[in-house]
Amino acid sequence: MYAALQLNAQTTSSWLGAGKPVDPYHYTQVKHDFFKNAAVSCAHPLASMIGAQMMKQGGNAFDAGIAVQLALAVVYPAAGNIGGGGFLIAKKANNKFLAIDYREVAPGKATQNMYLDKDGNAQLDLSQNGRLASGVPGTIAGLFATLPSAKLNFKTLIQPAIELASKGYVITEREANSLNSNQKAFIKNNNFAPAFVKTQTWKAGDTLIQPELANTLIRIRDQGAKGFYEGETAKLIVDEMRKGNGIISLEDLKNYKAKFRDPLSFNYNGYTIYGFPPPSSGGILLLQMMKMVENSKEIKKGFQTPESTQIMIEAERRAYADRAEHLGDPDFWKVPLKGLSSNSYLVNRMSNFTPGKASKSVDIGAGTIKESEQTTHISIYDKEGNMVSITTTLNGGYGAKTVVQGAGFLLNNEMDDFSVKPGVANMFGAVGGEANAIQAGKRMLSSMCPVVVTKNGKPAIVVGTPGGTTIPTSVYQALINVFEFGMNTDNAINQPKFHHQHLPDEVFIEPSFPEALKSSLISMGYKLTNRASIGKTEMIQIHKDKIEVAADRRGDDSVAGF
Repeated sequence: MYAALQLNAQTTSSWLGAGKPVDPYHYTQVKHDFFKNAAVSCAHPLASMIGAQMMKQGGNAFDAGIAVQLALAVVYPAAGNIGGGGFLIAKKANNKFLAIDYREVAPGKATQNMYLDKDGNAQLDLSQNGRLASGVPGTIAGLFATLPSAKLNFKTLIQPAIELASKGYVITEREANSLNSNQKAFIKNNNFAPAFVKTQTWKAGDTLIQPELANTLIRIRDQGAKGFYEGETAKLIVDEMRKGNGIISLEDLKNYKAKFRDPLSFNYNGYTIYGFPPPSSGGILLLQMMKMVENSKEIKKGFQTPESTQIMIEAERRAYADRAEHLGDPDFWKVPLKGLSSNSYLVNRMSNFTPGKASKSVDIGAGTIKESEQTTHISIYDKEGNMVSITTTLNGGYGAKTVVQGAGFLLNNEMDDFSVKPGVANMFGAVGGEANAIQAGKRMLSSMCPVVVTKNGKPAIVVGTPGGTTIPTSVYQALINVFEFGMNTDNAINQPKFHHQHLPDEVFIEPSFPEALKSSLISMGYKLTNRASIGKTEMIQIHKDKIEVAADRRGDDSVAGF
């Protein structure tokens, strides 16, 4: 076994290191490119290059997906995540579909009112920061659930992440600024100095080394999933819980299981779109929004016209009203998917839409069904025809801001994605109710929206984005930009975005949103609110003789391929 490990390390070191094809100390971002065989788009150049190299070395898109997630756990600590969870949806080259749910779950000691004080007031600091905010992590279980679809062995796939953690990599200006702005939070929520804390200011070109994380990855390499959910790492997680008010137990960790789900699919003007079902809200929201505007005369008016923008906003408003009322973990709550997705229901939802006049959310509640911000996305396509779309998260930037001492990774703050109290908004402004109430062992509702698209049964698009509750609307707008407005991949994901989530009753817009369009919407009665950039979308389009791939220009996102 020792010889095998040495061989894997040597194989990786032939292309990872100073002056080599993947150089952790010298790298650049590539935002848009074309490849013949395979492509990756994700939040960091090093992770994209590692994914491409895995496919170049004989792996497929699933190998790349595993390796990229592990690399992001090192080079993108704000969201790249072994202390979090996510969703993978894929169309295999053999036309079979795979949907893996490795969303975090509420610990066994979780209760519905655990974040309320004695007077019943929500204590959101407890659901958003520190140890009590963390659900049981699912990422490592998800990686091993993906492994049977891969071709290479796990030791090969994890080795680049181990080397990046142990030997370090240079950070970008954006990463330096992010680490600097979170120094106080890291100090407040940890009783030791994690690798992200230093006495001087972080600057671009500094090397970040994470030896404790490297040791955790080595335990996973050598012991498999048990190297995380049992043994020393599990003990370190529980020890971290005991330092504060955390409630994750050894039993919670040992009992965690990834789940296989049936993809949610629908047609849109000749394309078939495959999304993730609950406990992700992304797939059903995308279905509702797109079907509400399909074949409307307003959407045919063209890109950024007042008519097309208004009907897209109103579809968003109605879909998010349904999210708050009807969506939750299907293992705990009967989610009326059939009703929510029926054509007759969606036609009725738009029956009170008035062109040229803003609806009011107070008048638009959830429909009646009669029936028995930090996240990261990876899009991958390989030469065999496998399409893999993965969205993972710690929830907020750097999750709970708490690092597991001795293990070197950040805990998630996913408990805030539950409805802490009916009518009380979470950190993304989402309001929920009984469907998404806290319950031990339950998966919290997500907005993640990994998507694969086919046309006439053949691969067409792989897409997804981070962004909290803005995830489904970002994917929605990117796909409409392609399907209705004829944009290429790069343009489709980088246009100014807008977002309406029912409550608060306002349209969030990016700074580059056109002035004339703003004036038109205001005259219709919409309240517009400026905010920072929305999402970081990663998209691949498969053309007849080439693969087009783009990474969002809002971050350090980058593409790679061959």
